[in-house]
Amino acid sequence: MTSADILTPRLPSPLDEVTDDRFARHGVRLLLKRDDLIHPDLIGNKWRKLVPNIEAAAGRPVLTFGGAYSNHLRATAAAGRLLGFPTTGVVRGEELAGRPLNPSLARCAADGMRLHFVDRPAYRRKAEPEVLAALLRAAGAEDAYVVPEGGSNAAAVRGCRALGEELRGRADVVAVACGTGGTLAGLAAGLGPDRRALGVPVLKGGFLAGEIARLQVEAFGGRRGQWSLDERFHFGGYGRTTPELHAFAEDFEDRHGVRVERLYVAKLLYGLVTMAQQGAFGRGTAVAAVITA
Repeated sequence: MTSADILTPRLPSPLDEVTDDRFARHGVRLLLKRDDLIHPDLIGNKWRKLVPNIEAAAGRPVLTFGGAYSNHLRATAAAGRLLGFPTTGVVRGEELAGRPLNPSLARCAADGMRLHFVDRPAYRRKAEPEVLAALLRAAGAEDAYVVPEGGSNAAAVRGCRALGEELRGRADVVAVACGTGGTLAGLAAGLGPDRRALGVPVLKGGFLAGEIARLQVEAFGGRRGQWSLDERFHFGGYGRTTPELHAFAEDFEDRHGVRVERLYVAKLLYGLVTMAQQGAFGRGTAVAAVITA
């Protein structure tokens, strides 16, 4: 039993088929992989990525990185509270003196996470050994186990392989929104032959394919599974949305009674609807969308 087993995760997460005419008219089935129901505080890919790193930390303090609205920081802070280990979050951007924390960071602080703000130039260089060492000293966390931004490392990728294994034989295409690429890297490895993993990046920049390939090499020694990216649906970049995206998400919620998180899940579902309308999926295809938050 791992320390995280005491939190009683709901695994495997449910897989629900929904009727949606935007898919049905093209002969496509839509399934929702409800990773958002794994745990109330450690939902979706955060559970799958964090648990292997918590095990590797073996009770040491954990330090990790994220932006001011990072779901990963919130999940790490919650894990620390629930399992009793100290956490430090290195936050991209300088703290504004006299300004209250936003709700996301306030939740981290309430869960006991120490927040350490760094300017963006230093944050961009956080993986460099000398910069990382300086950050650890400045945060008073020299003995911490370091988890990268978004939680994506070899341990996390291997943890996400179970997501693909849970979907073997259940869907032809499995799609997931991508931030750092770790979930897609593991998902593709677990799906098995003749199944495809599809990533919808929520950041723009075109760098993610190389990062996913690198993560698979670190985790498995080479590329695993069939995977591809469709980079058209970032809506301007990470953390950005539009009135059109909000209207789409509200409509999806009304149709199916499923809460649609805006920064990741809404972009994924919008992309899948667009692809279905463009004929990207053959008739008879079962498409599973991973609801990660």
